[in-house]
Amino acid sequence: MGAVIDGCPAGVVWQQDMLNRSLERRRPGSGPNVSARAEKDLVQILSGVYEGKTLGTPIGAVIFNEDARSQDYDKKTLEKRQGHATDLWADKYGHSDPRGSGRASGRETVSRVIGGAVARMFVQQLYPEASVIAFVQNIGVIGMTDAEALDAAEALETDPWHADEFSLRCPSEEKNEDMELMLSRARETGESYGGKAYMRLIGLPKGLGQPVFHKLKSELSSAFLSIGATCGVEVGQGFAAAEKSGKEFHDVDQDYGGIRGGISSGEPITMRVAFKPTSSRLEVAKKGRHDPCIVPRAVPVLEAMTWLVLADQILLARLDRV
Repeated sequence: MGAVIDGCPAGVVWQQDMLNRSLERRRPGSGPNVSARAEKDLVQILSGVYEGKTLGTPIGAVIFNEDARSQDYDKKTLEKRQGHATDLWADKYGHSDPRGSGRASGRETVSRVIGGAVARMFVQQLYPEASVIAFVQNIGVIGMTDAEALDAAEALETDPWHADEFSLRCPSEEKNEDMELMLSRARETGESYGGKAYMRLIGLPKGLGQPVFHKLKSELSSAFLSIGATCGVEVGQGFAAAEKSGKEFHDVDQDYGGIRGGISSGEPITMRVAFKPTSSRLEVAKKGRHDPCIVPRAVPVLEAMTWLVLADQILLARLDRV
């Protein structure tokens, strides 16, 4: 796996430790309720960085797989993975490699995390207070209310990665424990679950996003929906806003999720991203090395995609006025 990152300006201070930690957070084999595939995800930088700074040229990076098991992806096994995209890839291209499910696999997200870490280096060099807080709000029917999630997000502002201290990245000891029990049973029975991630972006400047075709909310939504298994995105109050009157919605304390007219207002941006249950179930799940729920490992991927969008929007904003 690898990544080629183009468009990163020269002079960004390189933070290898942050890149390594970002990859460590996403990798499989890191707990009992995620894929047992053992990958260290050690990245090798091939180009674009010299003496601790980016050069402005494409940044090449590669990670070598160490624990591939191609026999888990024979034709009969793939036919049992109802809802997976492997068959569509084969139909679309006529000639495809089914091993590991190719680009329809969650394995491809390692490349996103590499790119997101580089984007974060750039954004935080310009805006040190910028931060992306993300965690698991619910798995199945177990989880936090929106009010509880907001409280948890505010508590994480000083250390967003504190959510990693909870095994399933749900920053509530009670809810996290209940989720653990549910996923432990799921591993035994071969069941899978969907869930939802909560996101809060803080420390960003006003004016990010373009008025029509590159609205900040549409760029973020597009980035999130490009991740495998995502099935919905909400901004601010999301679908709940559709049930309110103007009097209820346009309250004096309303922040509109931090985005108005597709442009950041400088207030915290709140979003929620939904994921469907994973396709590997029953005997396929019992015999293979699959996640019973993708959301805990998707959290660092969502963060990475957020940083990539923010980096692009900050560069675009430089063209907004003379």
